[in-house]
Amino acid sequence: MNQPSSENRIYRYLDLVMVLFVTVLLVSNIASSAKIVDWGVSIFGVPLAFDAGTILFPVSYIFGDVLTEVYGFKRSRRVIWAGFGCLTLAALVFAVVRALPGEAAWQGYAGQPAYDAILGGMSSGGIVLASLSAYLVGEFSNSVILARVKVITNGKWLWVRTISSTLIGEGFDSFIFILIASLFGVFPWELFGTLVLTNYIFKVSVEVLMTPATYAVVTFLKRAESEDYFDRHTRFNPFAL
Repeated sequence: MNQPSSENRIYRYLDLVMVLFVTVLLVSNIASSAKIVDWGVSIFGVPLAFDAGTILFPVSYIFGDVLTEVYGFKRSRRVIWAGFGCLTLAALVFAVVRALPGEAAWQGYAGQPAYDAILGGMSSGGIVLASLSAYLVGEFSNSVILARVKVITNGKWLWVRTISSTLIGEGFDSFIFILIASLFGVFPWELFGTLVLTNYIFKVSVEVLMTPATYAVVTFLKRAESEDYFDRHTRFNPFAL
């Protein structure tokens, strides 16, 4: 199980994991644009308000952990770039829809201001740049760290590498996303600290709480695919396909 598999090998569940990963990515970004949630509690005076996509987005990191742990960095890299492409396409579609003239009845019960307020973030350069930049840096950091720690620990202590990779990957993701989105006026600067802190705490907490589920999925896939890839000789170039 520990030997590198053939580059042309076909897996039973890899395509399904990729579809779920991309779906989670797209839905979470749309939710981020649509609403900011406030739980009404604070930590050290910082309100725990967060963009709604934070509820689902951590699951994409769990899928990232599963992909790298079972199939290795190279296949995880392809899935990350697939997600990048789909997210870019979604942003372009929302931008085109935003530019198209609205029908009269729709203008009456909804209107362009409503579209701009809810979905404008997905079609504006700011949130798209923020999301794509944070996504690439966060996902690749998560994948590289998990792969390297797996080799160092010889495949032991899965929870150590999933949590440590998430601490770093989600840290980059939360900071870069909120920073760029705030620079472009998507989020107000007065919420910068709140959104970064809340995003980070929530995402890492989800990863920790989902560790038993991650173990179950990884164990199932390793047995079903007869694969447990170790990136011992991998070149961790994020731009190679």
